[in-house]
Amino acid sequence: MASHRRPKQPSRARVSVLTAAAATAVALSAQMSAHAAPAPKKEDVKAQVDQLNTEQEQAAERYNGAKERADQLRKQADQLQDQVARGQDQMTHLQAGLAEVAGEQYRTGGIDPSVQLMLTSDPSGYLEQAASVQQATSSQADALKGLQDQQRRLDQQKIEAAAVLASLDETTKDLNQAKADVNKKLQEANALLSQLSASDRASITQGDGRASRDSVRVDLSALPQAAGYAGVAVAKAMSKQGSPYVWGATGPSTFDCSGLMVWAYGQAGVSLPRTSQEQGNVGARVPSLADAQPGDLIVYGSDRHHVAMYIGNGLVVHAPHTGDVVKVMKADAMPINTIRRV
Repeated sequence: MASHRRPKQPSRARVSVLTAAAATAVALSAQMSAHAAPAPKKEDVKAQVDQLNTEQEQAAERYNGAKERADQLRKQADQLQDQVARGQDQMTHLQAGLAEVAGEQYRTGGIDPSVQLMLTSDPSGYLEQAASVQQATSSQADALKGLQDQQRRLDQQKIEAAAVLASLDETTKDLNQAKADVNKKLQEANALLSQLSASDRASITQGDGRASRDSVRVDLSALPQAAGYAGVAVAKAMSKQGSPYVWGATGPSTFDCSGLMVWAYGQAGVSLPRTSQEQGNVGARVPSLADAQPGDLIVYGSDRHHVAMYIGNGLVVHAPHTGDVVKVMKADAMPINTIRRV
């Protein structure tokens, strides 16, 4: 018959130890909660997000420049490869022609000319044949020279195509790195914003908390009217107020800072370079903000990472950064690098 034993009860000492340990854990937990890191302040998060937005704009303009170079190199590579293919076809044609001339010369020149003259029943026919052989020899020399020239051109085209493809490979690496940098900055900014309340987060992303780029209410009828293509560019840029900022975008419904300039002036029939850095070199330099006219490009930052369009009355229209929209701000709200008249 099986025996039934009662489970061993913990000793009083063991119970006391467990109870003490539990109490200590609760106390430590309460103490840690009391000393937990305080919630981040909106002002601190805003400052960090502002810096990340600036760095994201810098990376976005590097991306724009790399993409423009990649597009140009890809087009150049395609043209060179077409030239190489055509050159190879010409080489094949010349080689075939040269082989035909050489074969004909061998067939007609295999017998000594004096023997041919004695054997022929038509001396005049032989003389015509001799002239043909001489002409064939001349054609062979011309064909050979053409073949050599074509070979040199083909070799040079292949070298140029290889160099362009190598440059395209490096530029593509730069493009991918700039894209990764942009996404990294955006992720870091979103991580910071996620620590805030919905209202604080909205006030920062909508620009309320960023004094340097606050939206400015403006009476359009009070703005000076620009003439010509500058006037068209201003009107087009202003018509896009409220359109979202999307890095790498050039319209017609989303824009980054330089993309807005490219699109607006493109509507006026004027082609601008893609990046804010390149746009900082177009046209003529305007000495100061006091001399600015509607349509002038105002480029900001020591590295020229941001650009806006002057609209008059000390204001510009621009695409600020991710999470914001095309809007108007004070022209001197950020450090001005240069002002350019297109």
